[in-house]
Amino acid sequence: MDGWKASIRKNRPEESVDNMWKKVTELYRKYEEIVNYLIAGVLTTVVSLAVYYACVLTFLDPDDAWELQAANVISWILAVAFAYGINRSFVFKSKSENRLAEAVRFVGSRVTTLLMDMAVMYGFVTLAGGNDKIGKLLSQVVVMAGNYLLSKLFVFQKTKD
Repeated sequence: MDGWKASIRKNRPEESVDNMWKKVTELYRKYEEIVNYLIAGVLTTVVSLAVYYACVLTFLDPDDAWELQAANVISWILAVAFAYGINRSFVFKSKSENRLAEAVRFVGSRVTTLLMDMAVMYGFVTLAGGNDKIGKLLSQVVVMAGNYLLSKLFVFQKTKD
């Protein structure tokens, strides 16, 4: 009986939770930038989708190719404005003093992924006849990966501008 009681005392649930929390904290510190980018990316995607859906459910017709793209561009503009702020401060923790150059690089990289987004939407919805809401979700996966790579490699560089 003493061995059983000693075993319970050694493996208390509080200690397991503490150990698990320590491991989660270690993993977060190791992959902080990627985890923060995923959080920021999800929030930016929510902004993009909310604006897109608001447009197509109120005043733009997604069955019209031009209005579909207009909704896409409107959602992109608002999402990019949000993304620059959150990526600069929360993800990459930029200390660049030349914010204008950084913002221009950021917008340029986002124009690249906007074109990718538009191509996915055009191909999936206009050419293939797929559902525009599903197409928008699929395009966001492509866009999020592209945005991270471009931000990491070209926008928020650790070197001085």
